[in-house]
Amino acid sequence: MRRLDRMIEEKFHDPYYEGRKYREPTVCPKCGAVFRNGRWTWEKEVPKDADKNMCPACRRIKDKYPAGVVVLEGNFIKDPSKKRDIMNLVKNTEEKAKSLHPLERIMEIKENEDGSIEILTTDPHLARRIGEAVAKAYKGEFEIKYLEEERFVRAHWRRD
Repeated sequence: MRRLDRMIEEKFHDPYYEGRKYREPTVCPKCGAVFRNGRWTWEKEVPKDADKNMCPACRRIKDKYPAGVVVLEGNFIKDPSKKRDIMNLVKNTEEKAKSLHPLERIMEIKENEDGSIEILTTDPHLARRIGEAVAKAYKGEFEIKYLEEERFVRAHWRRD
């Protein structure tokens, strides 16, 4: 006999993964991404008959609920020319990822009083990509931590 009083444990918990498919086509009224063939994509023309539903990335941005955080710190990043180059690399990494995966976006970039930079992302994969790109290009100490049950990534890069 099947017990109905037990909770089914999720492998991971992501409040923005609804576990359902949207009606196709569905367009996000905020960013214009289109849900088609089971995934969110960018399309040149939005179908006129499309349903409207906010995509998971836009909902995360609205709720200020990141899926990844990248922290960049150290004396190296305090040099204005190096900081500019690193931030260009960060933006280029986001643009490349976002062109293929519309749900991978930078939510916010914060500059802290101590000179460190905090980058909040809508997707854990983008946080990992940004951290790895900076570490590969500029060396330094790089550490990444995964919280699998939350689908969250914290990447930390430092160079003095």
